[in-house]
Amino acid sequence: MSTASAVAPHKSRLVGDGKHKRRKAFNRFMEGLSTFAAVLAVAVLVLVIVDVVLKAAPAISFNFLVQNPHPTFLNPAAGGIANAIIGSAILIALASAIAIPIAILVGVYTSEFAPPQIESAVRFFLDILNGVPTIITGIFIFGLLVVGSGQSGWAGAIALAIIMLPIVARSVQEVLALVPGSLREAGLALGLRRWRIVLRIILPTAAGGIITGAVLGVARVAGETAPLLLLSPTLVGTVGTQVDPSKPLPNIPTTIFNLADQAGKQTVAAAWASALVLIAFVLIVSVTARTFNERSRRKLGG
Repeated sequence: MSTASAVAPHKSRLVGDGKHKRRKAFNRFMEGLSTFAAVLAVAVLVLVIVDVVLKAAPAISFNFLVQNPHPTFLNPAAGGIANAIIGSAILIALASAIAIPIAILVGVYTSEFAPPQIESAVRFFLDILNGVPTIITGIFIFGLLVVGSGQSGWAGAIALAIIMLPIVARSVQEVLALVPGSLREAGLALGLRRWRIVLRIILPTAAGGIITGAVLGVARVAGETAPLLLLSPTLVGTVGTQVDPSKPLPNIPTTIFNLADQAGKQTVAAAWASALVLIAFVLIVSVTARTFNERSRRKLGG
């Protein structure tokens, strides 16, 4: 009996050591696989940016950014895309002015005032709206506003606002959920009404995260093309700066689409240069959002 009892723990240790080695090997394998996937994702982004830079190099210049198009017979892409940059800025500004206040109100209501059933339902519908293909949004606005009235910057801005709304609203919901409940309890203990707590304590605390969500929404709609092709298209060779949103506004996404559809080398190079401008804008906006997000995390975590 003493011999058997001495052998059993030894076997148990061998079995335990074998399981431990297999777990360590599997853990190393998964770590390596995750690292490879992360490097691959970054490599794809770098390859895309490098490819766009190389193909845009023949056309990109300071004049390309500050001049309006002045097409010629030999070069339909002569000039620059200043009018498209201004038009995109107007479209994004209008869409942000429409979507961001509504999204913040939706996020605040569902997070701070709505019953759990309503909050869950609103989250569900926001997720569905976020998953709707943007071309469907464009067709909806086309039938609602364009048929009988004509294409316009307002129609394009409203479509972009619909695309932006669920992104910003869900971001607001998530960041408000990170605000410590002790802050709400402290406000109630001081006798403050609920709306004063939200206005004076919750929103200032979560301001960085809310700004992050708004900036992410801007980055999301900056490159949207499908709705604008229907609602505010840009024709190749469109000259002059248009700032009246009641008329179609030249914009970078549709400019890229139309230039790339031409056969000439100059127009294709101009399309790549326009794409580089758009990528640079999205990268700048994304870095800005990241900065605000890190500040918000440190504030909420502290």
